[in-house]
Amino acid sequence: MQAAPPPPPPPPPSNAESRSRRWVVVFWIVVFLSAGLGNAATGLMDAQRDGLPIAAWQLLTWELSSVGISLALLPLVLAACARWPLHADNWRRRLPLYLLGSVVWSVLHVAGMVAVRKAVYALLGDHYDFGDIWVRWGYEYLKDVRTFALLVITSHAAAWFGRRLQGEARLFDLPDEGPPLEPVERPERFLVRKLGRDFLVAAADIEWLQAAGNYVNLHLRGHDYPLRSTLAGIEARLDPAVFVRVHRSYLVNLGRVVSIEPQDSGDASVHMDDGSVLPCSRRYLPALRDAAA
Repeated sequence: MQAAPPPPPPPPPSNAESRSRRWVVVFWIVVFLSAGLGNAATGLMDAQRDGLPIAAWQLLTWELSSVGISLALLPLVLAACARWPLHADNWRRRLPLYLLGSVVWSVLHVAGMVAVRKAVYALLGDHYDFGDIWVRWGYEYLKDVRTFALLVITSHAAAWFGRRLQGEARLFDLPDEGPPLEPVERPERFLVRKLGRDFLVAAADIEWLQAAGNYVNLHLRGHDYPLRSTLAGIEARLDPAVFVRVHRSYLVNLGRVVSIEPQDSGDASVHMDDGSVLPCSRRYLPALRDAAA
């Protein structure tokens, strides 16, 4: 029996999002690499000054192993920051989660860099001794927790600035979670704040909506405007004759749909008029076809 093909992937990131991600990667590579090389250089100068028998390759191994493992773990930290963002109303509740995350970061960082150092030493015919594991890990954790805090603070600051630069949507009297309990007035416009200015966006101009953590991205004209809401909450405010759920994470504007392409798995791909292809799960496909008809 032939396996069913996987469901269509979500739409690719916009050019602005791709550039932003590339700059984030380049920024952290430069930061960690420059710090590691700087530490190795100063350590070598201190060793030569004090007459310590430490070779340059040893210092480079120590520093670059730490840098390499930190960069390897970086996507996990950035993903956690995006999944559990900090706000004025939740930072106290989520602070223990981040403290636990710092411990996990440190354990993985120390284990990874020790493994790399032992491998490099073995290749060069030497032996690496990390020392007493609990004493050394306590020392490393005091450094790792500062690095972890810097990553978290920088990530949230960059996300905050990016939202201000990109723009944020707002809808008055929108429930924080879930659909409203009573019928509500359907909005014709959304208020979008961008670079300190407010703009009115017509609901009919929204091409699709995508759930993204604690936000819903309103996509129109190649831009995504985050709205602090759940997808269910905003779905109840939109005209069901215009906006239809196609996936647990997507709502589409029927007027922007060009075609529906069924898949062997029972799911479908929704082709939009801007060339984007959105996933449609089998659960929502009959309702989409009925609405389109």
